[in-house]
Amino acid sequence: MGAGKTTVGRLLAKRLQARFVDSDHEVAAVTGVNIPTIFDIEGEAGFRRRESETIQRFSQEGNIVMATGGGAVLDPDNRQCLRNRGTVVYLSASPETLYERTRRDSGRPLLQVKDRLTRLRELHQQRDPFYREVAHIIIEVGRTSASQVVRQILAALASDART
Repeated sequence: MGAGKTTVGRLLAKRLQARFVDSDHEVAAVTGVNIPTIFDIEGEAGFRRRESETIQRFSQEGNIVMATGGGAVLDPDNRQCLRNRGTVVYLSASPETLYERTRRDSGRPLLQVKDRLTRLRELHQQRDPFYREVAHIIIEVGRTSASQVVRQILAALASDART
């Protein structure tokens, strides 16, 4: 959460002349309610089920850039699907960076806690190994602009295509 997946994904899709899909936005569009409401009604498990269905559906399409929700990698089926059906880019950021980027954002259900930084550290510790397992490309983000991140991704993709 807060690594820049949606912003970078949109820019990358534009540069690649691909369709951009944000799995969170797709889940919200299908249900007709926002993510916090889904969490309130169905809990995290209900949201994760919907997220997995969305990832399964869109990962079968060609010429797309998909930004997944931050917890998508928790599901082994999602990891396998993403790793096998496309090129996975992990935008890696420290919990402190994520805190700075999300501290005023009230639309993130998992961060509605008293100590947001501690929660981000817990989530990072839990998720980072999964991100690294599934990623084909890892980009360290911090104070890097979204356009700089896109250039790094494009360079990594070009390098990978040559090998």
